[in-house]
Amino acid sequence: MNLFKLKEHNTNVKTEFTAGFTTFLTMMYIVPVNGFILADAGLPMDAVVTATALITILATLFSGLWANTPIAMSVGMGLNAYFSYGLVLGMKIPWETALGIVFLSGLLFVILSFTNFRVWIMTSIPMNLRRAISAGIGTFIAFIGLKQMGMIAASDATFVKLGDFSQPTVLLGVLGLVLSFVFYAYRLKGAFVFSIAITSLVAWMSGISPFPTNYLSAPASIAPIAFKLDIISALSLSLLPVIITFLITDMFDTLGTLTGIGARADMFQNGTKEDKSLQKTLEADAIATSAGSLLGVSTTTAFIESASGVEEGGRTGLTAVFTAMFFVCTLFMLPLFKAIPSNAIYPVLVVVGVLMFTELGKINFEKVDLATSAGAFFIVILMPLTFSITNGIAAGFLVYTIIKLTKREFSDLNIGILTITLISLLVFILQG
Repeated sequence: MNLFKLKEHNTNVKTEFTAGFTTFLTMMYIVPVNGFILADAGLPMDAVVTATALITILATLFSGLWANTPIAMSVGMGLNAYFSYGLVLGMKIPWETALGIVFLSGLLFVILSFTNFRVWIMTSIPMNLRRAISAGIGTFIAFIGLKQMGMIAASDATFVKLGDFSQPTVLLGVLGLVLSFVFYAYRLKGAFVFSIAITSLVAWMSGISPFPTNYLSAPASIAPIAFKLDIISALSLSLLPVIITFLITDMFDTLGTLTGIGARADMFQNGTKEDKSLQKTLEADAIATSAGSLLGVSTTTAFIESASGVEEGGRTGLTAVFTAMFFVCTLFMLPLFKAIPSNAIYPVLVVVGVLMFTELGKINFEKVDLATSAGAFFIVILMPLTFSITNGIAAGFLVYTIIKLTKREFSDLNIGILTITLISLLVFILQG
């Protein structure tokens, strides 16, 4: 175990094993959830479930061995929803082209992760706008979750309205939502897994959904989605803003996750030898995103659920290795995953959305200037209203830059912000 330097990190194999299992338990939900989300985009669920499990195993194992950190990786919530509902269903982009977009954004991330670009982008873009992006994605995926659950519905008069709560499936979604919030509020390890399990049992026992006929099977083939990405179609000027959106969002998501976990475990501290682990974890994340698109899934990223393993004492890559080993089990659970009713799954999107939205509370709107508050507002409000993360980011940065230019506060405008603003302008020009 010298590879992981357990003694230097004041840990041992037993602690790392427990931490790895804890991380697995808290993020196991991603396999069936991602299966449902990408299936809505037309990808076969059987293949997606296998591909999700595979990329989780491979990315987490690579992260543990390459970076020696307790960071688990899988398909990111938020961008998977944008992949299905924003790109494929909203913009009518074929899922093969959408996978090409994911691959290109990952490739750019790989190149940039070996440079000081991460430092430049983090210092270029105001922290409050980065927080607004996280909150905006939260509103976006929560809106999708509520819509898929039937708790809100389309309306010709008011655009949206409350759904029909007399429907058993809607009530089932409400139960799943309540359980998710309650379990998470009590910091129950595996809160989402337990809420999905209990809601599914209620659905099966009440006859809303049929009981699973089998529980285990051999893994489904990923042939229908593996290496089906269309990179040539993704290499379009009109899709450049979308590629940049995936790149920036993945980067912010990863850096935010690692910053939060690092604060708890005294890792990723700039100026120390531990800073190399941050660089290597970013490299692992970037490589995993490109690899995931080859297997047929959307953007792969570091999971905040890794914090649960850190809380259990996990400090090295051995934690991630154990987590990857536990995820092998999910390769054989397809019949059980397919029997889960959709309204046991979609409440998870709402809760994750709420957790991401809390980033907005870190913006002190009484002290920030108009440019920041207006930019943050448009980022948060337009993501769900236009069903597009790209539109929200573009509008926010345009508003921010225009107000700064109008007030002649040129010192607040750097090359990074101006570059993103120009790309944002391109978003609306190409849409027009």
